[in-house]
Amino acid sequence: MMQKRTAHQIADVLIEALPYIQRFKGRTIVVKFGGNAMVDEALKNSFARDIVLMKLVGLNPIVVHGGGPQIGELLAKLGKTTGFVDGMRITDSETMDVVEMVLGGLVNKDIVNLINQNGGKAVGLTGKDGDFIRAKKIQQQPSSLEAHASEIIDLGHVGEVSSIDPAVLDMLGRSDFIPVIAPIGVGEDGRSYNINADLVAGKLAEVLKAEKLILLTNTAGILDKQENLLTGLSIQDIDDLIADGTISGGMIPKTRCATDALKAGVNSVHIIDGRVEHAVLLELFTDQGVGTLLLRAVRDKASLI
Repeated sequence: MMQKRTAHQIADVLIEALPYIQRFKGRTIVVKFGGNAMVDEALKNSFARDIVLMKLVGLNPIVVHGGGPQIGELLAKLGKTTGFVDGMRITDSETMDVVEMVLGGLVNKDIVNLINQNGGKAVGLTGKDGDFIRAKKIQQQPSSLEAHASEIIDLGHVGEVSSIDPAVLDMLGRSDFIPVIAPIGVGEDGRSYNINADLVAGKLAEVLKAEKLILLTNTAGILDKQENLLTGLSIQDIDDLIADGTISGGMIPKTRCATDALKAGVNSVHIIDGRVEHAVLLELFTDQGVGTLLLRAVRDKASLI
């Protein structure tokens, strides 16, 4: 049984959080919500409370969410099969209809409702609202060594961000609302495109000149080859860890998204363990944190805040 905390212990927690709250008040924090945190009820509710508290103490949180497992589940119920290329779902027009239904409807509104039920004022959006995320189609060259170098695979309605107009987000921020964004953009042809949620979060952080980008994952963060947690990493550190194989697989695009954001002016990126309750608050407002902190360059201990 967990020992009841004393009033002094609670005061210590609040005092530890104070300098972080003072430093980040009024700053934009972009949070990518995904992984186990999106399917476990206790984790979903703790995440919603984290976002509400951030807003109440003067930060400006913006949530971007994924939903791959939920899309796969509905496609299976409908008897529709889809293939993948390098982790990206081949998305024809019928599949895109399901993606929009799940991301822009079921998942998005579930997160909005959770935040509202916990005392916040959330508004759900896709990139089609206010035409604020413009997308362009990805033509994917497979990474398989067996594939011909000139072979290009048509992934259908899979896109990447071409531009972001932050006007609608600025308006919501001034009105004290919390934007919750599904990663769907619109092309010049008017078609909808499914975009990787990490990439959308990273581009939003760049355009909004965010103080921080936080990416929730299903791991403790970036681990060394002995599975020890690494933190306080620079862009050069990330390049070195990819080169020697320490960072591999699905963590490569996530860290590339992080370093792109840092190069574009975001002050810090956090890759944190979404399996931990209140992971966002623990990372933002405590000295120890619960993940990996990335910076443009590690200059001194003060830059690790």
